[in-house]
Amino acid sequence: MPRLNYQIILHVMGLLLLCNGGFMLTAVLVSWFYEDGVTIDILAAAFITLFLGVLFMFTTRGHRKEVKKREGYIIVTFGWIFMALSGTLPYVLSESIPAFTDAFFETMSGYTTTGASVLNDIESIPKGILFWRSLTHWIGGMGIIVLAIAILPLLGIGGMQLFAAEAPGPSADKLKPRITDTAKRLWLIYVSYTVAETILLKVAGMSFFDAINHSLSTLSTGGFSTKNISVAYWNDRPIIQYIIMLFMFLAGANFVLSYYSFKGKVQKVLHDDEFKWYFLFIAIFTVVASLLIYFEADVALSQIDHPMVWGEAESAFRHSLFQVLAIITTTGFVTADYTMWTPFLTIFFFGMFFLGGSAGSTAGGVKVMRHIIMIRNGGIEFKRALHPNAILPVRFNGKSIGKGVTFNILGFFILYMLSFIIGSVILGGLGLDFETAIGGAASSLGNIGPAFGALGPVNNFDILPPLGKWWCSFLMLIGRLELFTVLILLTPFFWRNR
Repeated sequence: MPRLNYQIILHVMGLLLLCNGGFMLTAVLVSWFYEDGVTIDILAAAFITLFLGVLFMFTTRGHRKEVKKREGYIIVTFGWIFMALSGTLPYVLSESIPAFTDAFFETMSGYTTTGASVLNDIESIPKGILFWRSLTHWIGGMGIIVLAIAILPLLGIGGMQLFAAEAPGPSADKLKPRITDTAKRLWLIYVSYTVAETILLKVAGMSFFDAINHSLSTLSTGGFSTKNISVAYWNDRPIIQYIIMLFMFLAGANFVLSYYSFKGKVQKVLHDDEFKWYFLFIAIFTVVASLLIYFEADVALSQIDHPMVWGEAESAFRHSLFQVLAIITTTGFVTADYTMWTPFLTIFFFGMFFLGGSAGSTAGGVKVMRHIIMIRNGGIEFKRALHPNAILPVRFNGKSIGKGVTFNILGFFILYMLSFIIGSVILGGLGLDFETAIGGAASSLGNIGPAFGALGPVNNFDILPPLGKWWCSFLMLIGRLELFTVLILLTPFFWRNR
């Protein structure tokens, strides 16, 4: 096996730091506009990040311009780590989150679009810092590597290996033959949706600052809010919540389907297996939750602080749909404490932690496509038991799925559940009770945000011990990069040169 090209790895790290520093400058402008007192701090963080980026790129300017598979895995994993480390600077320098462990947790939660927070009073945080916090979601949502591969060809570097490592799911459906064109079109859709949601939320009654922050969080399926009680702050304005629901749904669907819709190929969207099941899961789960909430109104609706202006039936439907979407798309926004909605619904929502959105979306989790293929493969195994000589391929979107893909998905699910079990055991070993431990592990691994027990929707992750925050940060990272990309770096054979 050829030696690693360490120079190209550091060169791309420098490029990512330059991008991160550039995004920080937008937070500087927001801080300056609102005169929140931390403009110089964020500016210093941006300059430090930009300086390191320039230093990395300058010292490796004579690199060999070739990214192979091993370099791709390293660049993706360490790219996220470098981004998270530099992303802590605005928090630490402004003393909004003075402890480095807390700042790293908040930043990793942002880039991985988890939405778990250690902040106890969000509304007291300077606006420039809040904007940076939401921006980390937006950067991580579509993938910092997808952003980079749109720029790499300008440096004479191909990006296919990076795209494969960033999106190691069962399909790599490209919109155009060249990976750079794919990245640009995905980002165009991503930006367009963000702008559209911001405008709609502003028209619906949000301030512009709240609107842009919640748009950044929604399209990235992140979940950071500018309010202490999240989107429950607007429980008296249902239209705002319906707008957020619409864009949560779009963000949790495959962005390739959005591209087809804009091209007028609606039939291709309607006949997509994953989209049909994604829609069906949301519809069924919402109906079940709505009926239980409505008929248990004295228990469930009493937990909602603001008055239900459109009646109890609408309120039950709205809060059910909102929380189902927030969990399935792994956005993590909250309109009410769903852990108070009867014991059955608590378990019901916990089960949804393992579903996830669509492949090719900004959502985390296992993904709907993997569940479909696993279920269909299970059904075929029953048929093979009766007809051992029959040729019974697993089909998806009318096409036969190879055994390699099926085995990869089964292996991924086993590894995912094993990571969840180990994650829960370690959190339990750190002193968390059973409900809190399994909730924290499932939430971190699935990049969901709010969990259960002491980490429920009305609480935050500040109660975790320092080691617990580092462990959950690791779970967020491997969950966001779909396990293999990170865990393969922990194997001895990956680092052997021969």
